[in-house]
Formats: sequence, structure tokens, C-alpha cells
Amino acid sequence: MNPVDNYILSKPEPWQAMLIELQAIIKHSLPEVEEAYKWNLPFYSINGKMLCFLNFRKSYVDVGFTWGVLLEEYKAHLVGGEKRKNLRSLRYHSPEDIDIVLLQEILVAAARLNTHY
Repeated sequence: MNPVDNYILSKPEPWQAMLIELQAIIKHSLPEVEEAYKWNLPFYSINGKMLCFLNFRKSYVDVGFTWGVLLEEYKAHLVGGEKRKNLRSLRYHSPEDIDIVLLQEILVAAARLNTHY
């Protein structure tokens, strides 16, 4: 089993199911995305440039966008803080929080940005 799957399958429910769903959305939305395990987290890149990552915290799951600060049109949905200069994330506290359409829109916007930096 690869390290990304190990990471996801080692998490308790409902977080495990949420991570599996988020992983599938990322891969489906951006078929060209490359999945890797870096800094003890599942990371997703396009053309070798980091795009986003999955992160389980005690009470939520993050989809972090490495250049999320540039996703101006989605700033109402993205969380900053924690001394994050450029990073912004979508934070999910339950499976019902996952808005697939919004996540797909942000993934596509982040992928477009990815080609410019």
C-alpha cells in the first residue's frame, strides 16, 4: 500500500471517509494531478508544482491550497490564520460540510493559477 493510502486509512471515522471522498474529488476534478506523500501529508501537484494537500486535524479535515491567498474570489470560503502567509484552506468538520461543486471550482481555479507562478 502506498504512503498516501496508509495516511488516509490510518485515520478514524468519519475522517477516513471524508479523506477518501476528498481524494477522489481532487483526482476526478484534475485528471492530470500527481499524488505524492510529502511532509507526512498527501500532496497534489500539477507539472511538478504543488497545488494542494489533505490534512487531518483533531476536529476537522483541511484541503490546503499552497497559493490560496491568490484565490481572491473564494476568500469567503477559505481559512487563513495559523501564521499562514500564502496558504489557505477549506475546512470540513463533518461529511455534510463537503460542497463538491465549490471544491471543484476552487481546484480548477488553483490549477489555473498554478501555471502562472
